[in-house]
Amino acid sequence: MTPERTSTRTTIDGRQLTVSNLEKVLFPSTGFTKGQLIDYYLRIAPVMLPHLRGRPLTMKRFPDGVEGKSFFEKHIPSHAPDWVRTLSVPAGDGHEPIPYAVVDDVATLAWAANLGNIEFHVPLWHAGRQRTLPARPDMMVFDLDPGEGTSIVECCVVAVHVAEALEQQGMASFAKTSGSKGLQLYASARPRTSWDRHRDLVVSNMRKALRKGRVLIDWSQNHPAKTTVSVYSVRAMPEPLVSTPVSPSEVKACANTRDPRLLRFDTTEVLRRIESHGDLFAALASS
Repeated sequence: MTPERTSTRTTIDGRQLTVSNLEKVLFPSTGFTKGQLIDYYLRIAPVMLPHLRGRPLTMKRFPDGVEGKSFFEKHIPSHAPDWVRTLSVPAGDGHEPIPYAVVDDVATLAWAANLGNIEFHVPLWHAGRQRTLPARPDMMVFDLDPGEGTSIVECCVVAVHVAEALEQQGMASFAKTSGSKGLQLYASARPRTSWDRHRDLVVSNMRKALRKGRVLIDWSQNHPAKTTVSVYSVRAMPEPLVSTPVSPSEVKACANTRDPRLLRFDTTEVLRRIESHGDLFAALASS
């Protein structure tokens, strides 16, 4: 028997929005519901929105929760409220431009979460006043993906090396957990650095045979057509873990203690961190 669908009309920042099935469990192992997902995004909005504004949204939707089928969605749904901002981005190769949703306000953030969109993915560029899209990336990312036999601990070791190299070139870096297995290090420009000195730990070739016992630096994420999971996005893991900014000292502590649990944060813990640490990614927020 199909459960009865329930919906409620609400107002968020002056926008009328219908939310539905708030009691639906999206994370069965913890009982975390759709209502709790929306509540998290409403509460994290003050620090998350500056990192989403002006960036076309690719949604990763899980209508039946993390154990059900999922799909990526770039095109804004035809049933989206008329107040959701859209951004038309050329698709290339003769294809029609793609109309993306842009999360510029808290109501749009809640609207996307209500669609079962657990993960928010955005490119490394924002539209701003750019006349040509996709725009050139305004930041770069070292996406550190642990290979077989490694974990976020080894990613932290690599992140320390990368951060030191960037610092030598006068560039600040900002780390966040992927919310899954790895770590991501962001900076505002592309350095010219060789990683040959760390061949025993680092690989840039995606072949799985080369990644055993090493950390992949996924350079391909810096292409304008690629997206990365947004800071503060929930991830579709058994638990509602979050892509969380972490301090340099926390990265070093994880590398030194070899305890991956130090960099594992769920929605409740992230909200507490904001109260005590603020937004550790604030320097990278869109203007």
